[in-house]
Amino acid sequence: MAKAQSADSGLRRAPVQQRSTERLERILDACARLLDEGGYERLSTRAVAARAGVPIGSVYRFFSDKRALADALAHRNLDEFVERAAARLAEPGAGPEWRTAVDILVDEYTAMKRTAPGFALLDFGVPGETNHNLADRLPALLGDRLSVDPADPRLRLALVIAVEVADTALQLAFRDDPSGDPDVIAETKTLIRAYLGTVLD
Repeated sequence: MAKAQSADSGLRRAPVQQRSTERLERILDACARLLDEGGYERLSTRAVAARAGVPIGSVYRFFSDKRALADALAHRNLDEFVERAAARLAEPGAGPEWRTAVDILVDEYTAMKRTAPGFALLDFGVPGETNHNLADRLPALLGDRLSVDPADPRLRLALVIAVEVADTALQLAFRDDPSGDPDVIAETKTLIRAYLGTVLD
């Protein structure tokens, strides 16, 4: 599981010792499970502390409130997604084609939507904020599959739009089906490939 230690992760302070890191992970795991059980409105720092088996002061050592907790979990989700996607993209069968990479990214997102605690409700956090963070990390993920300069502003805009559109379409896929409507997921891939083709082809 990826550690939530990035500068913008919502943490008051990053853990230094292994024991603190493990405690932080327990707190975030508890937050994820409680989100699945009761949603964001019922989430509280006290409930997270109780579920994690830590004093409430341990939660406040890392987080100012439940929003900061949710932000940290969203950043951990993003880190985990990037790690999982990178591993899949590095497999020999992944190939050098960016269209195949789009399919892999959507597949990893839907896999986490089905199985990662807290992800179904939160995924990468507030749309328009963490989605930009994901778009910023895509050029490094796609690497040599990109046919344009990763620093090209047109590519940055295209990736932001692609991520926002995919986010909306995949919300639709999971709205009534906890496993995700396979037809909507397939159409999402088609849509994103067609749009990015205007920049990458």
